[in-house]
Amino acid sequence: MRPVLSLGYLRMAVADLSAWKTFLIDFIGLMEVDGPTPDAVHLRLDDHAARIVLTTAEQSQLLAAGYEVLNETHLDELAAAVSEFGIEVTRGSAQEAAERQVRALVKFTDPGGNPVELYCGPLRSYLPMQSPVSRFITGDQGMGHIITNSTDVDRDFEFYTTVLGFEDRNTMELPHGRMYFMSPNPRQHTLGLHPAEAPGLMHLMFEAATIDDVGAAMDRRDEHGIAPMQSLGRHTNDDMVSFYVWSPDLQAVEFGYGATTVHRPEPSYQIAQGAYWGHKFTPPPAG
Repeated sequence: MRPVLSLGYLRMAVADLSAWKTFLIDFIGLMEVDGPTPDAVHLRLDDHAARIVLTTAEQSQLLAAGYEVLNETHLDELAAAVSEFGIEVTRGSAQEAAERQVRALVKFTDPGGNPVELYCGPLRSYLPMQSPVSRFITGDQGMGHIITNSTDVDRDFEFYTTVLGFEDRNTMELPHGRMYFMSPNPRQHTLGLHPAEAPGLMHLMFEAATIDDVGAAMDRRDEHGIAPMQSLGRHTNDDMVSFYVWSPDLQAVEFGYGATTVHRPEPSYQIAQGAYWGHKFTPPPAG
């Protein structure tokens, strides 16, 4: 059994909360709900109480990528393994667990400089989702996938694969280094590691259930003036049909459909290019 199950939540500080609400609610189709963190925006995309929590700050930053584990026994075992790897681990307080709407958590910084939380016992919501999206693909695949900028991708790769139990799925050689894709579950990649001089969230992906969800999201993109980043295309590693936009803080955000899944160990491989077709790039908006 893999010790980490899936990407469970993101906690982010953003400078323009209004722009992010338009982006994630009106465009992506997430559902705003009440939550325990004062003056924060809590967002659902499935039966978890909140998958994304936004707070305001002068400087935007990733506050935590939360990964779910099976139970408190696994949480304790993983915390010990992370500590043995040489990373300082802090046990989350009762207040922090309540803010995240989970039973228990631990916190640390990964070798590439990004904040990580492991948790168990998430609160589930049984109220119906209100969204223009028919359904987001979550369940045992987690909320989606992210790519983080890493200051030490090789050490990061070693950590996630040997300590947290992610499977090495594929790599891609870039002019400035190697990019790794990995996952602890059937999603082809839950996490990508991108070599960079500073840590942070580079990319976030939402997967919907139908191609019509993708088309409708493209209409909402135009309706709300969301800046395009990549045209409709199909990826080579996960076969997803998707398009990209620039977030309010210029992360690459992908909305897609139809990704392949991996249900048993498969050999890792390299990809020579990111897309079979499409995904034509548009630079970020000026200013």
